[in-house]
Amino acid sequence: WKVRELALDALETLLADLQAEGPHDSQVWLVDNDSGDGTVEAVSRRFPQVHMLASDENLGFAAGNNLALRSMGFGSLKGDALPRAVYLLNPDTQTQAGATSKLYQALFANKGVGLVGAQLSYEDGSFQHSAFKFPGLRQLWAEFFPLPGRLIEGTFNGRYPRKRYAAGKPFRIDFPLGATMMLRREVIETTGMFDENFALYCEEIDWAWRIRKAGWQAFCVPAARVTHLDGRSSAQARPESVLKLWRSRAGLFRKHYPQWREHVARRLIIKGLRRRLQNHERNPELREVYRTLISELRSGGGPG
Repeated sequence: WKVRELALDALETLLADLQAEGPHDSQVWLVDNDSGDGTVEAVSRRFPQVHMLASDENLGFAAGNNLALRSMGFGSLKGDALPRAVYLLNPDTQTQAGATSKLYQALFANKGVGLVGAQLSYEDGSFQHSAFKFPGLRQLWAEFFPLPGRLIEGTFNGRYPRKRYAAGKPFRIDFPLGATMMLRREVIETTGMFDENFALYCEEIDWAWRIRKAGWQAFCVPAARVTHLDGRSSAQARPESVLKLWRSRAGLFRKHYPQWREHVARRLIIKGLRRRLQNHERNPELREVYRTLISELRSGGGPG
Protein backbone atom coordinates (compact mmCIF):
# COMPACT_ATOMS: atom_id res chain seq x y z
CA TRP A 1 0.00 0.00 0.00
CA LYS A 2 1.55 3.29 -1.23
CA VAL A 3 4.94 1.66 -1.85
CA ARG A 4 5.21 1.91 -5.64
CA GLU A 5 8.99 1.89 -5.90
CA LEU A 6 9.31 -0.95 -3.40
CA ALA A 7 6.73 -2.99 -5.33
CA LEU A 8 8.58 -2.39 -8.60
CA ASP A 9 11.87 -3.51 -7.04
CA ALA A 10 10.18 -6.56 -5.51
CA LEU A 11 8.75 -7.56 -8.88
CA GLU A 12 12.01 -6.96 -10.72
CA THR A 13 14.01 -9.23 -8.41
CA LEU A 14 11.29 -11.90 -8.25
CA LEU A 15 10.80 -12.04 -12.02
CA ALA A 16 14.56 -12.18 -12.60
CA ASP A 17 14.82 -15.09 -10.17
CA LEU A 18 11.93 -16.95 -11.78
CA GLN A 19 13.40 -16.48 -15.25
CA ALA A 20 16.85 -17.68 -14.19
CA GLU A 21 16.04 -20.42 -11.70
CA GLY A 22 12.31 -21.16 -11.96
CA PRO A 23 9.80 -22.57 -11.38
CA HIS A 24 9.45 -21.55 -15.02
CA ASP A 25 5.69 -22.01 -15.42
CA SER A 26 4.92 -19.50 -12.66
CA GLN A 27 2.38 -16.71 -12.84
CA VAL A 28 2.81 -13.52 -10.83
CA TRP A 29 -0.11 -11.61 -9.34
CA LEU A 30 -0.04 -8.22 -7.61
CA VAL A 31 -2.82 -6.71 -5.51
CA ASP A 32 -2.88 -2.93 -5.15
CA ASN A 33 -4.90 -1.81 -2.13
CA ASP A 34 -6.08 1.50 -3.59
CA SER A 35 -2.64 3.08 -3.19
CA GLY A 36 -3.38 6.03 -5.45
CA ASP A 37 0.36 6.49 -6.03
CA GLY A 38 0.59 5.23 -9.60
CA THR A 39 1.47 1.64 -8.67
CA VAL A 40 -1.13 0.11 -11.01
CA GLU A 41 -0.01 2.14 -14.01
CA ALA A 42 3.71 1.69 -13.31
CA VAL A 43 3.46 -2.08 -12.89
CA SER A 44 1.23 -2.52 -15.94
CA ARG A 45 3.65 -0.49 -18.04
CA ARG A 46 6.89 -2.06 -16.81
CA PHE A 47 5.74 -5.64 -16.19
CA PRO A 48 2.81 -6.40 -18.52
CA GLN A 49 3.13 -10.13 -17.75
CA VAL A 50 2.02 -9.52 -14.14
CA HIS A 51 -1.66 -10.13 -13.34
CA MET A 52 -2.69 -6.80 -11.81
CA LEU A 53 -5.58 -6.71 -9.32
CA ALA A 54 -6.56 -3.14 -8.46
CA SER A 55 -8.85 -2.86 -5.45
CA ASP A 56 -10.94 0.29 -5.07
CA GLU A 57 -10.34 0.23 -1.30
CA ASN A 58 -7.58 -0.67 1.14
CA LEU A 59 -8.52 -4.27 1.91
CA GLY A 60 -5.61 -4.90 4.26
CA PHE A 61 -3.13 -7.78 4.22
CA ALA A 62 -5.51 -10.70 4.73
CA ALA A 63 -8.31 -9.66 2.38
CA GLY A 64 -5.83 -8.42 -0.23
CA ASN A 65 -4.10 -11.78 -0.38
CA ASN A 66 -7.45 -13.57 -0.39
CA LEU A 67 -8.49 -11.49 -3.40
CA ALA A 68 -5.51 -12.87 -5.30
CA LEU A 69 -6.16 -16.43 -4.11
CA ARG A 70 -9.78 -16.27 -5.24
CA SER A 71 -8.68 -14.84 -8.58
CA MET A 72 -6.44 -17.91 -8.98
CA GLY A 73 -9.49 -20.12 -8.41
CA PHE A 74 -9.29 -21.02 -4.73
CA GLY A 75 -12.75 -21.36 -3.27
CA SER A 76 -14.28 -22.24 -6.65
CA LEU A 77 -11.96 -24.65 -8.50
CA LYS A 78 -10.37 -27.87 -7.27
CA GLY A 79 -7.33 -30.06 -7.78
CA ASP A 80 -5.21 -29.64 -10.89
CA ALA A 81 -7.25 -26.63 -12.00
CA LEU A 82 -5.43 -24.71 -9.24
CA PRO A 83 -1.74 -23.79 -8.94
CA ARG A 84 0.39 -26.54 -7.40
CA ALA A 85 1.82 -24.01 -4.94
CA VAL A 86 1.26 -20.38 -4.00
CA TYR A 87 4.05 -18.01 -2.94
CA LEU A 88 2.91 -14.98 -0.94
CA LEU A 89 5.50 -12.20 -1.00
CA ASN A 90 5.38 -8.73 0.53
CA PRO A 91 6.18 -5.66 -1.59
CA ASP A 92 9.00 -4.66 0.79
CA THR A 93 11.13 -7.64 -0.27
CA GLN A 94 13.96 -8.25 -2.70
CA THR A 95 14.44 -11.82 -3.90
CA GLN A 96 17.99 -13.13 -4.05
CA ALA A 97 19.09 -15.55 -6.75
CA GLY A 98 17.59 -19.02 -6.47
CA ALA A 99 15.39 -18.26 -3.47
CA THR A 100 12.07 -19.13 -5.08
CA SER A 101 13.18 -22.47 -6.52
CA LYS A 102 14.79 -23.46 -3.21
CA LEU A 103 11.51 -22.80 -1.40
CA TYR A 104 9.60 -24.77 -4.03
CA GLN A 105 11.96 -27.74 -3.76
CA ALA A 106 11.76 -27.73 0.05
CA LEU A 107 7.96 -27.56 -0.04
CA PHE A 108 7.74 -30.78 -2.05
CA ALA A 109 10.72 -32.60 -0.51
CA ASN A 110 8.39 -34.34 1.94
CA LYS A 111 4.67 -34.96 1.54
CA GLY A 112 4.02 -33.77 5.10
CA VAL A 113 5.38 -30.27 4.44
CA GLY A 114 2.65 -27.73 3.78
CA LEU A 115 4.27 -24.34 4.41
CA VAL A 116 7.79 -22.92 3.99
CA GLY A 117 9.42 -19.52 4.43
CA ALA A 118 12.72 -17.95 3.41
CA GLN A 119 15.59 -16.67 5.53
CA LEU A 120 15.27 -12.90 5.67
CA SER A 121 17.90 -10.23 6.12
CA TYR A 122 17.67 -6.51 6.71
CA GLU A 123 18.54 -3.97 4.03
CA ASP A 124 22.15 -3.77 5.26
CA GLY A 125 22.50 -7.54 5.02
CA SER A 126 22.30 -8.19 8.76
CA PHE A 127 20.44 -11.15 10.21
CA GLN A 128 16.67 -11.01 10.70
CA HIS A 129 14.67 -13.63 12.58
CA SER A 130 12.47 -15.22 9.93
CA ALA A 131 10.59 -17.94 11.81
CA PHE A 132 9.02 -18.20 15.22
CA LYS A 133 7.28 -20.41 17.74
CA PHE A 134 3.57 -19.84 18.25
CA PRO A 135 3.13 -16.97 20.73
CA GLY A 136 2.68 -17.91 24.36
CA LEU A 137 2.57 -16.27 27.75
CA ARG A 138 6.36 -16.01 27.95
CA GLN A 139 6.48 -13.93 24.77
CA LEU A 140 3.82 -11.63 26.18
CA TRP A 141 5.87 -11.18 29.32
CA ALA A 142 8.96 -10.37 27.24
CA GLU A 143 6.95 -7.78 25.30
CA PHE A 144 6.21 -5.66 28.35
CA PHE A 145 8.78 -6.41 31.02
CA PRO A 146 12.59 -6.05 30.77
CA LEU A 147 14.57 -9.22 30.10
CA PRO A 148 18.26 -9.93 29.39
CA GLY A 149 19.13 -9.74 25.71
CA ARG A 150 19.94 -13.45 25.54
CA LEU A 151 16.35 -14.23 26.54
CA ILE A 152 14.86 -11.73 24.09
CA GLU A 153 16.89 -13.35 21.30
CA GLY A 154 16.23 -16.92 22.39
CA THR A 155 13.56 -19.57 22.61
CA PHE A 156 12.06 -17.89 25.69
CA ASN A 157 10.81 -15.20 23.31
CA GLY A 158 9.82 -17.56 20.52
CA ARG A 159 13.00 -17.23 18.43
CA TYR A 160 14.95 -20.11 16.93
CA PRO A 161 18.73 -20.23 17.58
CA ARG A 162 20.83 -18.53 14.93
CA LYS A 163 22.87 -21.70 14.55
CA ARG A 164 19.78 -23.31 12.98
CA TYR A 165 19.91 -20.72 10.20
CA ALA A 166 23.71 -20.92 9.91
CA ALA A 167 23.56 -24.68 9.36
CA GLY A 168 21.91 -23.97 6.00
CA LYS A 169 19.43 -26.86 6.14
CA PRO A 170 15.63 -26.56 6.34
CA PHE A 171 14.43 -26.76 9.93
CA ARG A 172 10.97 -27.27 11.36
CA ILE A 173 9.18 -24.20 12.73
CA ASP A 174 5.79 -23.12 13.99
CA PHE A 175 5.37 -20.28 11.50
CA PRO A 176 7.40 -18.09 9.11
CA LEU A 177 7.23 -14.32 9.06
CA GLY A 178 4.41 -13.35 6.72
CA ALA A 179 6.75 -11.51 4.33
CA THR A 180 7.45 -14.82 2.54
CA MET A 181 5.12 -17.82 2.68
CA MET A 182 4.91 -20.65 0.16
CA LEU A 183 2.04 -23.12 0.55
CA ARG A 184 0.88 -26.29 -1.16
CA ARG A 185 -2.39 -26.16 -3.04
CA GLU A 186 -3.81 -28.88 -0.79
CA VAL A 187 -3.10 -26.81 2.32
CA ILE A 188 -5.21 -23.93 1.06
CA GLU A 189 -7.96 -26.30 -0.06
CA THR A 190 -7.97 -27.95 3.39
CA THR A 191 -7.57 -24.96 5.71
CA GLY A 192 -9.08 -22.12 3.72
CA MET A 193 -7.45 -18.74 3.25
CA PHE A 194 -6.50 -15.88 5.58
CA ASP A 195 -9.00 -15.04 8.32
CA GLU A 196 -10.08 -11.51 7.39
CA ASN A 197 -11.08 -10.76 10.98
CA PHE A 198 -7.38 -10.02 11.46
CA ALA A 199 -7.13 -6.61 9.82
CA LEU A 200 -3.37 -6.21 10.32
CA TYR A 201 -0.86 -8.51 12.07
CA CYS A 202 -1.19 -12.13 13.23
CA GLU A 203 -2.85 -13.28 10.00
CA GLU A 204 0.03 -15.59 9.11
CA ILE A 205 0.21 -16.92 12.69
CA ASP A 206 -3.48 -17.82 12.67
CA TRP A 207 -3.17 -19.54 9.30
CA ALA A 208 -0.03 -21.43 10.34
CA TRP A 209 -1.82 -22.54 13.50
CA ARG A 210 -4.72 -23.88 11.42
CA ILE A 211 -2.24 -25.56 9.09
CA ARG A 212 -0.56 -27.27 12.05
CA LYS A 213 -3.92 -28.43 13.41
CA ALA A 214 -4.72 -29.90 9.98
CA GLY A 215 -1.61 -32.09 10.24
CA TRP A 216 0.87 -30.23 8.03
CA GLN A 217 4.43 -29.21 8.92
CA ALA A 218 6.12 -25.83 8.40
CA PHE A 219 9.82 -25.25 7.67
CA CYS A 220 12.25 -22.37 7.32
CA VAL A 221 14.62 -22.73 4.35
CA PRO A 222 17.89 -20.88 5.14
CA ALA A 223 19.26 -21.41 1.62
CA ALA A 224 16.39 -19.29 0.25
CA ARG A 225 17.48 -15.70 0.90
CA VAL A 226 15.21 -12.67 0.70
CA THR A 227 15.98 -9.11 1.76
CA HIS A 228 13.17 -7.67 3.87
CA LEU A 229 12.87 -3.91 4.17
CA ASP A 230 10.74 -4.54 7.26
CA GLY A 231 7.39 -2.87 7.39
CA ARG A 232 7.88 0.14 5.11
CA SER A 233 4.16 0.14 4.34
CA SER A 234 2.63 -0.80 7.70
CA ALA A 235 4.91 1.61 9.57
CA GLN A 236 3.20 4.64 8.04
CA ALA A 237 0.47 4.95 10.72
CA ARG A 238 1.94 3.93 14.06
CA PRO A 239 -0.92 4.63 16.51
CA GLU A 240 -3.42 2.88 14.23
CA SER A 241 -0.95 0.02 13.74
CA VAL A 242 -0.53 -0.41 17.50
CA LEU A 243 -4.31 -0.57 17.91
CA LYS A 244 -4.67 -3.19 15.19
CA LEU A 245 -1.69 -5.18 16.47
CA TRP A 246 -3.07 -5.68 19.97
CA ARG A 247 -6.61 -6.27 18.77
CA SER A 248 -5.26 -8.99 16.50
CA ARG A 249 -3.11 -10.54 19.21
CA ALA A 250 -6.04 -10.64 21.62
CA GLY A 251 -8.18 -12.26 18.93
CA LEU A 252 -5.45 -14.79 18.16
CA PHE A 253 -5.24 -15.88 21.78
CA ARG A 254 -9.01 -16.14 22.06
CA LYS A 255 -9.22 -18.23 18.89
CA HIS A 256 -6.42 -20.69 19.64
CA TYR A 257 -5.89 -20.74 23.42
CA PRO A 258 -7.95 -22.65 25.97
CA GLN A 259 -10.15 -20.28 27.95
CA TRP A 260 -7.96 -20.18 31.08
CA ARG A 261 -4.85 -19.35 29.07
CA GLU A 262 -6.61 -16.67 27.04
CA HIS A 263 -7.77 -15.10 30.31
CA VAL A 264 -4.19 -15.00 31.63
CA ALA A 265 -2.95 -13.54 28.33
CA ARG A 266 -5.60 -10.83 28.40
CA ARG A 267 -4.67 -9.87 31.98
CA LEU A 268 -0.97 -9.72 31.02
CA ILE A 269 -1.70 -7.40 28.09
CA ILE A 270 -3.82 -5.11 30.26
CA LYS A 271 -1.08 -5.00 32.89
CA GLY A 272 1.59 -4.29 30.28
CA LEU A 273 -0.39 -1.51 28.59
CA ARG A 274 -1.09 0.12 31.94
CA ARG A 275 2.63 -0.02 32.68
CA ARG A 276 3.39 1.77 29.40
CA LEU A 277 0.82 4.42 30.23
CA GLN A 278 2.30 5.02 33.66
CA ASN A 279 6.00 4.82 32.94
CA HIS A 280 6.85 5.36 29.31
CA GLU A 281 4.47 6.67 26.72
CA ARG A 282 4.19 10.44 26.24
CA ASN A 283 2.57 10.44 22.79
CA PRO A 284 -1.05 11.55 23.38
CA GLU A 285 -2.36 9.53 20.42
CA LEU A 286 -0.71 6.36 21.67
CA ARG A 287 -1.92 6.99 25.19
CA GLU A 288 -5.46 7.14 23.83
CA VAL A 289 -4.86 3.92 21.89
CA TYR A 290 -3.70 2.17 25.07
CA ARG A 291 -6.76 3.38 26.97
CA THR A 292 -9.02 2.11 24.18
CA LEU A 293 -7.29 -1.27 24.17
CA ILE A 294 -7.49 -1.64 27.94
CA SER A 295 -11.21 -0.90 27.83
CA GLU A 296 -11.78 -3.41 25.02
CA LEU A 297 -9.71 -6.12 26.68
CA ARG A 298 -11.53 -5.73 29.96
CA SER A 299 -14.78 -6.37 28.10
CA GLY A 300 -13.29 -9.24 26.05
CA GLY A 301 -13.31 -7.41 22.69
CA GLY A 302 -11.22 -8.05 19.58
CA PRO A 303 -11.27 -10.29 16.51
CA GLY A 304 -11.50 -14.07 16.60
